[in-house]
Amino acid sequence: MEWLIILAVIVILLFIIISNISVVQQSRAYVIERLGAFQAVWGVGIHFKIPFIDRIARRVSLKEQVLDYPPQPVITKDNVTMQIDTVVYFQITDPKLYTYGVEMPMAAMETLTATTLRNIIGDLELDQTLTSRDIINTKMRAILDEATDPWGIKVNRVELKNILPPQDIQSSMEKQMKAERDRRQAILQAEGQKKSAILIAEGERESAILRADAEKQAAILRAEAEKEAAILKADGEAQAIRTVQQAMADSMAMLNEKAPNDQVVKLKAIQAMEKVADGKATKIIIPSEMQGLVGMANGLVEGVKES
Repeated sequence: MEWLIILAVIVILLFIIISNISVVQQSRAYVIERLGAFQAVWGVGIHFKIPFIDRIARRVSLKEQVLDYPPQPVITKDNVTMQIDTVVYFQITDPKLYTYGVEMPMAAMETLTATTLRNIIGDLELDQTLTSRDIINTKMRAILDEATDPWGIKVNRVELKNILPPQDIQSSMEKQMKAERDRRQAILQAEGQKKSAILIAEGERESAILRADAEKQAAILRAEAEKEAAILKADGEAQAIRTVQQAMADSMAMLNEKAPNDQVVKLKAIQAMEKVADGKATKIIIPSEMQGLVGMANGLVEGVKES
């Protein structure tokens, strides 16, 4: 019977010892109280607490945590009520402050987030609220981080998840956006037509310039061709006159030797007419009584050539 009592006492002691051995896992911390007062914060590893004297006041996770709050009604500066839901990313950095700093830290965080959001949105108008998410997020993170620092909490990031204006405001905004898109489309279309008209006008102007230049070059070439033709024609006529003059001179030389005196006189008259023409006339009118003499001169020239 005594052995049973001793065995029971041993079992009870072993149970008490084992139950007071605690192993703290990674990224966790235990806040220990001794006789109701703060004693220590246990980190990673194995720890032993004194039975019936020490107790674990709170088990704290040191990981980053996320709080997704439901939509909160807020009023903008221009008296528009909208629903905004917020997401807060935070981390416990001091387990002691987290345990003793505030009662129900998560509820306190939610209330603080809602009031901070209302204060910030109350200073903004509707359009600013919709276009200033980054500014709102930055302000909220700074305010929450400063306010929760005595609680051992660090706020890493705050995000506005959704911003839901009233239905009539949404309809007005959609109509406004549609009108803005139509206006931009009309502007782009007008600019396209303007550029197209400018390109067409520039093309027509360049085409007219090219046509005028081509006509100018053609006119210059025609004038040069006509000039060269006139020069060639004048050279030919001058050459023909010089040839006639040379033939007449040769004929006179031969007639001086063989022709009668009256015919020599007539030939000299023809020679005088040639000098009167001075090589510039293109036509020489010979009197009828001299035409026979010219024929005779030609005959004499032929006779001289034969002799």
